[in-house]
Amino acid sequence: MEHADTGSGKLELIAFKSFSMYEDMYKVIDFLNKNLKDKKIMFGLTKNSEENNLTITIYEF
Repeated sequence: MEHADTGSGKLELIAFKSFSMYEDMYKVIDFLNKNLKDKKIMFGLTKNSEENNLTITIYEF
């Protein structure tokens, strides 16, 4: 994976973690993104219906 370069618009995956469903997790992700964007960190949330879990991803841009 290429390292994120300032201004290139590329995201670098830092970490990810899967866990059991938590209905309001999107509120936590939204809170983190709003408050940490100046640190050049972005969070993502993916729902896996087949495994009934969520995955949080952390990116640097």
